[in-house]
Amino acid sequence: MDQVETNKALVAEFIEAMSRGDMGHILNTYTEDGYVHTMGNTLISGKYGREQIRTFADGIYEAFPNGLTFTVHGMTAEGDRVAVEAESRGDHVSGQPYNNFYHFLFTIRDGKIAHLHEYMDTEMATDILCGGRRPG
Repeated sequence: MDQVETNKALVAEFIEAMSRGDMGHILNTYTEDGYVHTMGNTLISGKYGREQIRTFADGIYEAFPNGLTFTVHGMTAEGDRVAVEAESRGDHVSGQPYNNFYHFLFTIRDGKIAHLHEYMDTEMATDILCGGRRPG
């Protein structure tokens, strides 16, 4: 398997781990200095290192007691970058259904995720994940 295919397989396994809520696998997939940068201007937007990812993700998974399932609709890779179009579905603790759409851009280094840039429907995230609250 060439490097591009290896990178795509790593990302596919990562997204499967997100659907399982497997924090151990998720964290082990990042480099020591790895981070996720959630784009936008929401209460959950920002740049998070590995330990912050654990805290942040634990809160997200608690908000979906029956799980949050991710489906990949497309994946494109070139060099050390993998781009993914995906969708999530789950029932929020508020009783509201959550169905968001994403573009994830992964940068891979030494077989691990160095950077993940996450783009999503920020209005959906604000309305359901943040209870309508906005920063500032």
